Amino acid sequence: MSAPVDYPVALALQDFMPVVLTGVGAACLIRPVARTAPRATATAATGTGLILAGGLSKAIWKLVVSLGGPDVQPMNKALFPLLSAGFLLLAHALLSLPSPVASPRGTDRVPPLWGFAATWALLGAVSLFLASSLPVMVLTVAAVTVCGVRLILLARAAGDTPTASAAGLWLLGMYVLGPLAARPDQSVALQWAEQSCNTLTQAALLLAALRTARSLSRSAPHPAGLSRTVLP
Repeated sequence: MSAPVDYPVALALQDFMPVVLTGVGAACLIRPVARTAPRATATAATGTGLILAGGLSKAIWKLVVSLGGPDVQPMNKALFPLLSAGFLLLAHALLSLPSPVASPRGTDRVPPLWGFAATWALLGAVSLFLASSLPVMVLTVAAVTVCGVRLILLARAAGDTPTASAAGLWLLGMYVLGPLAARPDQSVALQWAEQSCNTLTQAALLLAALRTARSLSRSAPHPAGLSRTVLP
């Protein structure tokens, strides 16, 4: 996206809000992952850090440009590479949790972490070759889909309809935001609409993450799996 000369500072500042909501939402999942699947703790924490770094990189770039500073494009272009890596790691951590659906063989198979890393490296190389963010944007959407579906399944296993709905709303919002964020030469009005939608979308993630963390924390002592308690 090329920022216009009159890019408003208020718009740049508002962009930090969804970034913080996303980072806090992802961070809320670290502790329950640590309690339920300790080996995935570092993966969840690293993924959260990369997600936050990606959002902050672009938000800071917007603020600098709006204040008349230099247009440091690497900060702008870092968004999807960092988001895709972060959500891939978070997806792997969520897949490491006990499955809410019983496996026919009695075991849960988690895809190897190196497979996630190889996929990211491959599509990152394709993005560099094509000089386009589209491949890593698609990878980000795919990783977000895994995270969203996993949160929905965990919520449904706990009988928690509000959490499942919040996760579904987050997923739907991310599907809408991806193509919008990739559009070049956006007007200020369109960016206000995009960022408002993004704020609501990431608020839904935070709500889903908070309730999922609470549910997983309650169920952690029970070896049989997730608690069936419905959250208030």
